[in-house]
Amino acid sequence: MLATDISLVITTYNRPAALLAVLRGLNMQAIQGFQVIIADDGSTSETTDLIHNFSSQYSLSHVWQPDNGFQAAAIRNKAIAQATTPYIMFLDGDCIPLPNFVEQHCKLAEQNCFVVGNRILANSDLTDEILKREFDISKWCFCDWIQLRLKKKINRLSPLLTLPNGNWRKFNQTWKGAKTCNLGVWLKDLKAINGFDERYQGWGHEDADLVVRLLRNKIQRKEGRFATPVLHLWHPENDRKNEVENFKRLQQILQSKQIIANKGLNQYF
Repeated sequence: MLATDISLVITTYNRPAALLAVLRGLNMQAIQGFQVIIADDGSTSETTDLIHNFSSQYSLSHVWQPDNGFQAAAIRNKAIAQATTPYIMFLDGDCIPLPNFVEQHCKLAEQNCFVVGNRILANSDLTDEILKREFDISKWCFCDWIQLRLKKKINRLSPLLTLPNGNWRKFNQTWKGAKTCNLGVWLKDLKAINGFDERYQGWGHEDADLVVRLLRNKIQRKEGRFATPVLHLWHPENDRKNEVENFKRLQQILQSKQIIANKGLNQYF
């Protein structure tokens, strides 16, 4: 697959400094030609100004909705509807891609599969240093990462190891652990299940719901581990007041045979 076949949907909310670090990371990708769509869940004009003024190496667009609380499912669906490519990659606006991130996803993309990547967590000190532009992670060598681990500024090194493609990447066919902060999927497969279910309001489990329905529709999980890590910047824990209700909804989906989201992507086509 080529980079021109990819749209990256990046979710953000009122964290322009982190989003800037992500956009810079995408400027440093080993291959270019992809599309970037910012899925903005109600940020202020500071984020809009950043996007409009950013000098990108790629096509960059901005999809915004009013701030009515955490509605990640809805804004992702709206952004997906703006994509002009056959493949969608989801990335959070505080997850910085390494320089070979897009290239590795291209290598792993496969029909009837979605690719689940993983992340390295940065602590608050390292996050502050990156946001103050004291560090450019695209220039780090493995020794730099080791130093950060020894200083406990990151939680692990193993995602940086690269393993070849192969059938072992399809060993895990469960929904657990798959997150849309780093996930690639074909647009036709998203359309087939009607995208994200917008009944999930507030933080939690809308990505698990998506993965459950992809698997149920015979789309295989393929591991992006040891190929496509991102550096997840530290942030305070999100408000989780709706998590109990969202978890109940997820349990209902797991106990059903549902594949198509009740309120989803088809509203925007």
